[in-house]
Amino acid sequence: MKTHHLIIGALLCATLHSAGAQAMDGKALFQKNCAACHQANGKGIPGAFPALAGSPLVQGAPAEVATVLLKGRGGMPDFSGSLSDADIAQVLSYARSSWGNKAGAIPDTEVASLRASLQAAQAGTGRLSNKH
Repeated sequence: MKTHHLIIGALLCATLHSAGAQAMDGKALFQKNCAACHQANGKGIPGAFPALAGSPLVQGAPAEVATVLLKGRGGMPDFSGSLSDADIAQVLSYARSSWGNKAGAIPDTEVASLRASLQAAQAGTGRLSNKH
């Protein structure tokens, strides 16, 4: 009986650990990295941070909006060192389909290809790598 309890406990711990280790979805990534400036509703702060809701840039060519995250623009930081290709694809796909935006998802392979062509830094993988 004790062996069964140990096995069940080990399986439960492994399940909880793997669930906590899974990548965040686009909305969670947006909340963590973007919402402070662009606001949870995507409307930004007039005169300071542009709205993403209804933005032609956000809904336009995937390479253009991904370049902003990989290289930065104006006062916006570059997220290349802190977000992986999959993270960038997820957060952009979320923004492109939220707040009335109607653009399609961006695959992580497209972000990876763009990162390579721009020679943008690779995202860190350490525990403290997300600097934003």
